[in-house]
Amino acid sequence: MTAIGALFGVAALIVSTSLPAAALYRADSASALARYSSALPESAPAQSFAAGTEATLAVSTIAGRDGYTVTLPPPPPPVRQAKLASFTPRGSFLYTPNPNGTVQWPFTRYVPIASGFGARDAPCGGCSSFHDGLDFLPGAGAPIGAIAPGVVTIVGQDSGGYAAYGTRVVIEHVINGQKVESLYAHMIAGSPTVAVGDTVTVGQTLGLVGSTGASTGAHLHLGISLGGVFVDPYAWLIANAN
Repeated sequence: MTAIGALFGVAALIVSTSLPAAALYRADSASALARYSSALPESAPAQSFAAGTEATLAVSTIAGRDGYTVTLPPPPPPVRQAKLASFTPRGSFLYTPNPNGTVQWPFTRYVPIASGFGARDAPCGGCSSFHDGLDFLPGAGAPIGAIAPGVVTIVGQDSGGYAAYGTRVVIEHVINGQKVESLYAHMIAGSPTVAVGDTVTVGQTLGLVGSTGASTGAHLHLGISLGGVFVDPYAWLIANAN
């Protein structure tokens, strides 16, 4: 019986696959399809979807913002181009040289002062942020005079901690019974006219204004020290030059 059933099944499969599709198409189905098609308009409107503001707000609320931010680095600081020749002399640095005094300014005429004593922005790579002297601008090659009689203790250019002064001369004085040292720095190399141990007179030429050592331009750096400690040369000369 099982074999006979299998034969009938194979025969039915062969008949169903060999008949054309139209052979199974019923007439009542065709008429129903015709009635449905005639009920449709000739051109149906296109379907569309418009999202309202509520949908937009919902999406924004769900999405939110992430927690990442972009931080730009600060701009580089401006390049400092300090040149002594471009400094404006301060109005407070006024004085009147007296070529007949026993204590004098280093030049017989008024010379602008570019930088005073004290804290400052270092104008060059090897320059100090604390200025221990007074910078005069008489022009390159101007003769430098001793501020008072004394004995020369240093001449030339040292290495180590004093190299920033360039070619310098140091004189030891006794003024009003007190030991005073005067420093004349940044001279033109080879220009000093004195030697260690020389006794000099007030106003005597010691050398020429230059730009050796840590310097941004030709100038005289004048330092005044009392007991080995630098003091404000401007205040000291105002009090003692006569």
